[in-house]
This record gives sequence, C-alpha cells and structure tokens, in this order.
Amino acid sequence: MGWKYVLISLVVFSAFACQQKETESDETATKDYIRPIPGQDEPVDPEILDKGEVLISYNACYDCHKKDGRFKGPAYRDIAKRYPRKQVYIDLLAQKIIAGGTGSWGNPIMPPHPKLTQEEAIAMASYILSLK
Repeated sequence: MGWKYVLISLVVFSAFACQQKETESDETATKDYIRPIPGQDEPVDPEILDKGEVLISYNACYDCHKKDGRFKGPAYRDIAKRYPRKQVYIDLLAQKIIAGGTGSWGNPIMPPHPKLTQEEAIAMASYILSLK
C-alpha cells in the first residue's frame, strides 16, 4: 500500500509542477507576443473612429482578426496594447493594412488591401488603436 501512496503523490506533484510551469511560460509568451512600445496616446476624432469601425466590419477583417484573442492574426486589443495611439503608428499600421505584411506578430501573413484608400486605412488603424 505504501508504494501506491508514493506513486499517487508523485503523479499529483508532477501534474502541479507542469501546470505551474505552463502558466509562467504563458505569461512570458503573452508579454513577448505584444512587446509594447512606450508612448502617450494622442486624441483622435470620434467620427474617424466610427468610420474605422464600419470599414473594418465591411472589409472582411474579422475573417482573420478578433477584438479579443488571437485568431489567424493578432487581436485588435493586442495591437492596441503594442502601439501608442500616435499619428506615426496610425500611419504605419495604415500602410500595413494597404500593403499587407508579415513578421510583426509571428508567422501569419496579412494579405494586401490595395482597394482601400490611405484615408480609409488611417480610420481603421485609428479605431484599432482606440481599443485599449
């Protein structure tokens, strides 16, 4: 009967130790995944944010992105956590929306959206960065 107690204790301890390590690595992975850029948010016109939300809804962006939680691409809230809402980052993201890209969030490839205007892509990026 003693060996059963030792075996059960070992199994329980191993399961707990693995679970603890998995939690720690998940937290580290999340921090590495987002890699926030320091900076203060700038105000954005609410009309631009409304336009950006509508454009995202009508351009199949939700096929690859969600507001919360990774899907094929990063979650919008994770993008907002990474980039401060500053015009330079809004312009950068707008360009990525139009031209497509890869590497910023791992292996997913975002296809280009050449039919969008710069103004539309700026509205979309502004909306995304407002989701903090």
